[in-house]
Amino acid sequence: MPRSRNKDRSTIARHAPLPTPSARKGFFKIAGIALAVVLTSALAVAAFVVVDYFNRFNDGAVTLEDAPEVEPPSISAYPGEFSMLIIGTDECGEVSTGLLGERCTDAEEGVLNDVNLLVHVSAEPRNVTVVSFPRDLQVAVPECTRPDGSTASAMSKASINTVFEHAGLSCVAKTVTDLTDMPIPFAAKIDFDGVMEVTDAIGGVEVCVGGDGIRDGHTGIDWAPGPRTVSGYEALQFIRTRHGVGDESDLARISNQQQYMSRLVKKILSDEVLSDPGKVLGLANTVVDNIDPSDELGNPVRLAQLALSIKDVPFSEFTFLQYPVFPDPDKPDQKVVPNEEAAAGIWAALLAGQPVQLTGDASNNGGVELVTPAPDAPVAEAPTTEAPTTDVPETRATLSPDISGQTADQETCANGRLN
Repeated sequence: MPRSRNKDRSTIARHAPLPTPSARKGFFKIAGIALAVVLTSALAVAAFVVVDYFNRFNDGAVTLEDAPEVEPPSISAYPGEFSMLIIGTDECGEVSTGLLGERCTDAEEGVLNDVNLLVHVSAEPRNVTVVSFPRDLQVAVPECTRPDGSTASAMSKASINTVFEHAGLSCVAKTVTDLTDMPIPFAAKIDFDGVMEVTDAIGGVEVCVGGDGIRDGHTGIDWAPGPRTVSGYEALQFIRTRHGVGDESDLARISNQQQYMSRLVKKILSDEVLSDPGKVLGLANTVVDNIDPSDELGNPVRLAQLALSIKDVPFSEFTFLQYPVFPDPDKPDQKVVPNEEAAAGIWAALLAGQPVQLTGDASNNGGVELVTPAPDAPVAEAPTTEAPTTDVPETRATLSPDISGQTADQETCANGRLN
């Protein structure tokens, strides 16, 4: 369209030796019409993209049972605080099935929600807290309505990673709300293929491998120590490895996943991504194609609204926490139960809109080691827009040392081991 407009303008200049006032008016009239056509075309394309996103993203959107009401979406930051549940399932798509083979074709346990993240964004001044729940956490599961309308019975005790198979995404959200007393208006699910696609869309994520390196026959990793940019299958291997980090527990794996998430946040908010329209559009397409949302999240305008709410949050106010636990008395070597007293400090802080102060280690199970900065690794760029500092609360909620975690401005490395 711009080429056509320029051609028209050069033709007019050729046939008009010297614009008279009337000719000048005619020129501006034609230029105005051309501009209107260009703008209309651009708006039509934008509308098509938004409608296309809306239709694709809403396909199969899940209704959250007992979710709190929220305001209609608009192109502005979300008003007030909000929470979002993100679950990662062990479902294999076309790509991961080809890579993992028998791991996908011989699955017997059904679809497990092995990664469970509660993301809370406070009202102004904004801070972001991400709480990871261990896959083997034993929880009470309420009665839920399944996607097909049938009723799933309540369970007094079950591993949290079995709830999705039991009754779907809505039931996972309802279970987490019962555990935390935090209302959850938004939720989404991502599978193995989605993890690979997201990292590919932003050009990979640089992680840090410490210790002796990572060798894990279960995930096929044999990596030397040092910085490593992972994307696609390597990103999936990195967040799945358990036997290659710390004490080989799922709790150690969570700490390593938090390293990945911290670096993912910094990469997405960097100039490398935000200043590249192709990467931004590619990331939007990837999210739409690979994430199954709840009803209230299944609107691209809503996604933009939530993104605007966190775009200026400094890395020091992105905090990744691991839900505190005790060994399960019934199966101390396999399962864990909630440490409700320690966890109460998290929920009190979030409900009060307070930023939190970590006092525990980066990992209570040796999954990562805190380094500042990471050895031989460049420090990720901060967001280009400075966040306001005048409204930051003077006090922080001090969390129990039983709660491990890190902030996005801290550098951690996987505490690798060779198996």
